[in-house]
Amino acid sequence: ADGRDFRPALGGICFSWIYSVAWTVPPLLGWSKYGPEGPGTTCSVDWKTQTPNNISYIISLFTFCLVLPFGVIVYSYGKLLHAIRQVRRVSSVVTRHREQHVLVMVVVMVMCYLVCWLPYGVAALLATFGPPDLLTPEASITPSLLAKCSTVVNPFIYVFMNKQFYRCFQAFFCCSAPQRGSSLKTFSRVTKTFRTVHQEKELHVTVPAPYMPGATPNSIHGSSQGANDVALSSETPAVVNLKPKVILVALYRE
Repeated sequence: ADGRDFRPALGGICFSWIYSVAWTVPPLLGWSKYGPEGPGTTCSVDWKTQTPNNISYIISLFTFCLVLPFGVIVYSYGKLLHAIRQVRRVSSVVTRHREQHVLVMVVVMVMCYLVCWLPYGVAALLATFGPPDLLTPEASITPSLLAKCSTVVNPFIYVFMNKQFYRCFQAFFCCSAPQRGSSLKTFSRVTKTFRTVHQEKELHVTVPAPYMPGATPNSIHGSSQGANDVALSSETPAVVNLKPKVILVALYRE
């Protein structure tokens, strides 16, 4: 693949980093603030200060950094599954297994995203809008650890559930070119088979001969052989090599 194939992926990665930085800078500029989290061993957004300035930032952070990304994930993978189902019309046997495999991977990724970030979001909302002592430091440790583990979950999912990603990942560490996936070979075999059948249908041509009253099988055989000899003698050797064999069929009555 040439370098142009990686431009959409690089653009998406750059946009993700810029979007993340854009939502981490406001507390440094006065919109909310950072402070100790849980037992005081980690630093995060100040969830406990119930001021309009802090509450507005937490609501915006919850909306644009949890709800919106989850909606984008569901929409993107929904479009992916829809595209795979459209491919089923071409080769249902090949794509059915791939569709089920991708569906399992999508469900696992969405579930891991919810498991990692939903407890943290609920804990943050309880600390912001609930009573002051509702969320203890010990109770906030688990949501915080799950949120931080979300950064390493997706690579493991792709490595163990995506063969193409696994081959590229393995080739990256082995400093070798990645091998083509089995799906490409399968689709290639299907395409070649379709083309072969299509060519065979084009090569077999049957030309019926006109009905001759009073003809016998021997006379018909002789006339058919003579017609073949005349047709072959009237053509040049170059044309004979290019054109398919023509079969003459005569109809007769006993």
